[in-house]
Amino acid sequence: MTKSATEKKRVRRAPSGTSRDLSDTQPKQPVTKKDVYQVFAEKVRDNKQLKSKWAIMQETRVEYFRGKDFPVFLRDHLEVKEILGQQKDLDAEEIINTLLRKNLIVRCDRVVKTLRPGKKKLSSWPVHLEIHNEQVFSKEDAFFAWTFIKRRALWQTILSFLWPLVALAMCLFPVYPYQVKIVVLYSCAGALLFIVVLLLIRAAIFGAFYIILGNRIWFFPNINAEETTFSELVRFWPKKEEGEPIKWTSRLFYAVISVLIILVLRHHAPDEAARARYQSKVSNIIDEMLEWSPKLALSGMLEKQQPVVNATEKNPPVNESWSGSGEKAADHHNTTDAFENQDVDDDGNIT
Repeated sequence: MTKSATEKKRVRRAPSGTSRDLSDTQPKQPVTKKDVYQVFAEKVRDNKQLKSKWAIMQETRVEYFRGKDFPVFLRDHLEVKEILGQQKDLDAEEIINTLLRKNLIVRCDRVVKTLRPGKKKLSSWPVHLEIHNEQVFSKEDAFFAWTFIKRRALWQTILSFLWPLVALAMCLFPVYPYQVKIVVLYSCAGALLFIVVLLLIRAAIFGAFYIILGNRIWFFPNINAEETTFSELVRFWPKKEEGEPIKWTSRLFYAVISVLIILVLRHHAPDEAARARYQSKVSNIIDEMLEWSPKLALSGMLEKQQPVVNATEKNPPVNESWSGSGEKAADHHNTTDAFENQDVDDDGNIT
């Protein structure tokens, strides 16, 4: 019986050992390695040295670069080509064609192919694009748009969590302490005033150069741009404006219009009394906004809920009764004095 039990145990243990041995001998699945061209494309797209812009293609915003800029970028940044490993010796045309085959980029063409009035050549960075028929590399007026989703940066993820907190803080502005309200109010008003003054000065300088010298010069040319880098946003001196020279008739026309606008504004400008009333009204609104607090709101609600004195009471207040009786006594005394001062004739008539 002992032997049979041992054999049963061996029989029971055999499958487990066999399964373990089979699992050890089975080949492991290879780990999927990221494509080197995918890594290369992400590295190139994150590099700010390759100039790129945003445009609309088939109702979708895409980021694109120019074909003539890509060879220059690879020549100046050889370390980027090291990502390709054994294929790092390929030229720009072969790399672009490989990216096109792997659907990492797509060749685009400008939608507007005609010159606008007053322009000598087409825009270097078109705003509207369409897919080109030939998906091959080209330097001449060729644009290539990235097709993959760009990896989100860490600061963008942090901002996505902070925006709801900023919105909540803005909604809670009425319950802030008075000092905090003052800081927030003057900070926002100062920033808004700075932007408005900068835009007005910018427009005035443009108008003066346009009328006097006949040049189109916009200082801070990218201040109203929707998509631009910080270095381009704070650029002060504009690039050379291309286009036909301005005619003297156009300059004279806009000069007359400017003078008329200034005269009309000066004629309809408010006087000192109107400005004082407006300033007082704005000051009252600001003071009411700053001085509001939940305590004042609650106290006002409690005052409204206090009992109202019944207007049908028969007994008047003490002050009114005394004042009324005093007035009646004074009238009676004056009437008595009047009768005493009057004379009566023999027939009984008052004279």
